[in-house]
Amino acid sequence: GLDVGVRIGHLPDSSLRAIRVGQVRRVVCAAPAYLEQHGSPRTPAELAQHPIIAATSLSAGSEWVFAGGKEQIRVRLSPRILVNTNDGALEAARSGFGLTRLISYQVANELAAGTLTTVLTEFEEAALPVHVIHREGRLGSAKVRSFVDLAVERLRADTALR
Repeated sequence: GLDVGVRIGHLPDSSLRAIRVGQVRRVVCAAPAYLEQHGSPRTPAELAQHPIIAATSLSAGSEWVFAGGKEQIRVRLSPRILVNTNDGALEAARSGFGLTRLISYQVANELAAGTLTTVLTEFEEAALPVHVIHREGRLGSAKVRSFVDLAVERLRADTALR
């Protein structure tokens, strides 16, 4: 029943048309003051020595997956702070309460401003594609086509999706 959507992740085969507009990553980050005081983890296993802020809106699980060459590194964590919104996790991390893991576009402004710093970047999983999806073809609604064209233009211009 939807005309247009934005999908983060790999697309299953479907009848929808998809236009790739960018990519995002899952990033682990913390406030610079926190890292200065507590140190920065050098490996995913070292996350167990830090307070973790987990957002249930991003993942209900307490296991974070990282890339380790050709294999995945799975780290089971016990979050010290559990919030139900990404904004809550972002605010807690900005305030220096620990490390959190969010999607790169969600922390792009904080990274640019220097209020958050990423860690473990060499262990990040492959980037996830971002697509605008829709059912309309060339003969579809002019309103939907115009919206898709505008959304694609704006999303491709957004530096947080590169």
